[in-house]
Amino acid sequence: MTTVLIVDDQPLQRYGFRVLLESIVETDVVGEAAHGAEAVRKAAELRPDVVLMDVRMPGMDGIEATRQITAAGGRSRILVLTTFDLDEYVHAALRAGASGFLLKDARPEELLAGIRAVAGGDAVIAPALTRRILDEYAKHVPVSRFDVREDPRLGTLTDREREILVAIGKGWTNGEIAARFVVSESTVKTHVGRVLAKIGARDRVQAVIFAYDLGLSGPGAV
Repeated sequence: MTTVLIVDDQPLQRYGFRVLLESIVETDVVGEAAHGAEAVRKAAELRPDVVLMDVRMPGMDGIEATRQITAAGGRSRILVLTTFDLDEYVHAALRAGASGFLLKDARPEELLAGIRAVAGGDAVIAPALTRRILDEYAKHVPVSRFDVREDPRLGTLTDREREILVAIGKGWTNGEIAARFVVSESTVKTHVGRVLAKIGARDRVQAVIFAYDLGLSGPGAV
């Protein structure tokens, strides 16, 4: 059973999500919140597996709520719903600790699959959307990023793990990584898990940010 907290300032939107999620046996809606401050409070109180987070809300927005919830170090993972093309906060949400993104016009089955994936510790961004986000994100990365040798976490990675990190930073799927290095997907999953643990990333999305910040991926990559 995956417990979910729904956060959206639109009552009708919250109702729609609740009806959908309650129609599925494996999901349990444990609460709702209409703004960020309420989301932070209820996340701490209810400790849901997944917080379905809107971005634009009155008062505390979804970005700050995401930052506070993830900073608390609890079990909850954040799945942000965004219009993407119109939402200028998507990159801030990545940095705040969101574990994934779905467009608000996603099909019900995509939303349900996304919730399951995030609850299981995976990142939820379709490969095509990942690359669009990365392309946009790259425009906001400072030109003078620091030398990769300055981060001691890279020294803990094997050569193959560093190659995997670079591939993650490029938005490659496990299947694409497996084909590139001629290994099985299960082997790739093992490598990815080790990379995330060594660099202290909560999930794949945070590994992408790490790779971009160090200049391992994107324009000017080393």
